[in-house]
Amino acid sequence: MFFIFIQDMFKYSIFLLLLFAFFSCVPNKDLIYLQGEPKEPTEIKKVNRTPYRLQVDDNIIIDLKSTNKELISFFLKSNSSENANANSIGSQSYESGSGYFNGYNVDIHGNIRLPYIGEVNVLGYTTTEVRKKLEDELKKYFNENEEIFITVRLSGIKYTIIGEINSPGTKVIYQNNVTILEAIANSGDITIFGNRKSIEIVRANPTGKEKFSIDLTKMDAFDSEAFFIKPNDFIQVKPIKQKSIGLGTTGLESLTTIISVFSLLTSIIIISKNL
Repeated sequence: MFFIFIQDMFKYSIFLLLLFAFFSCVPNKDLIYLQGEPKEPTEIKKVNRTPYRLQVDDNIIIDLKSTNKELISFFLKSNSSENANANSIGSQSYESGSGYFNGYNVDIHGNIRLPYIGEVNVLGYTTTEVRKKLEDELKKYFNENEEIFITVRLSGIKYTIIGEINSPGTKVIYQNNVTILEAIANSGDITIFGNRKSIEIVRANPTGKEKFSIDLTKMDAFDSEAFFIKPNDFIQVKPIKQKSIGLGTTGLESLTTIISVFSLLTSIIIISKNL
């Protein structure tokens, strides 16, 4: 009786293993980004992006240029003008992280500190609004016939990514605009266990926090407000259900697991038969 019981259990076990193997394989369509055809535009749409508003600990680059070389040099973070010419003063590189050290950090009170001008509050302002604010302040020191050109930009976009990603951690991309796909590619891509259909983005702003979810397997991802990430975004790549099953992500891996279990059950039956 015991031997017959073991045989029946063996049959049911094989059936269940085959069933699990079928459902444990990760479908190919769940691994491909931006599937489907782009929609034909029927009207001109406004790009679904809101300007980023500066927060505490952000770092910005301020480029000052003027025809008055001597006067503009007083307002630079560094008075060195070795690389300046008659129409360009104070241009600072922000590539490879150097911009962070040459930039202006937003302190805990939301201020940046500029030479001679002193503290300027930028908390909650966009870079465009900061530029206009600085232009109004600097015009007090220049004649009407002297031109001033100011550029304000972020020194880079910092984000944190965790979960099913090959290279998790806090990253910085030295660009003005970064998409979620660029952020993922910069982090080694999503693992085979990552859920590309539900990427979570937690975003802080001066009024609180927002959470977004984006499906990167569809072309509609381009229309999401979270497609372009913003500084200090927190990105989480959740695991798919197949990871908890543990049989394997491909048919070959599942088959290997089944063969191993099959061998174990066979050994049990042989041992039981000889008892």
